Amino acid sequence: MPSRFARILLTLSAAILALGGLMHVRAYGKAAEAVAASNVPAFYGSSLKALWLIDSATLIVLAVVFALIAARPILTAGVVIVLLALIPAATAAMLYCFIGMFLPAHALMASAILAALSGLARRR
Repeated sequence: MPSRFARILLTLSAAILALGGLMHVRAYGKAAEAVAASNVPAFYGSSLKALWLIDSATLIVLAVVFALIAARPILTAGVVIVLLALIPAATAAMLYCFIGMFLPAHALMASAILAALSGLARRR
């Protein structure tokens, strides 16, 4: 039973990350427009646009990794899942620090908690 439970938790985490990554990619145009309309130096504007897409890619790739592990649990140990869960947890922590209470930060933290619980459930 813990294995099935762990797989469900990891699948939910992957779904949250995938949805978040896709929503983030879709919002790129608005971010790029905001940069273009600002007086931010070109280097910082380009950096923001790159970081925007880097975050989207990270969310989507991590979602794929979690989905793969949920489908084929033999591929990794629970401790690796817990360590991977630190990625969305750290991102959420930075959002909380710099933006405050923000729905995407809550989604990232929920995804991190689900993944970490999945990894811990697999260790038993």
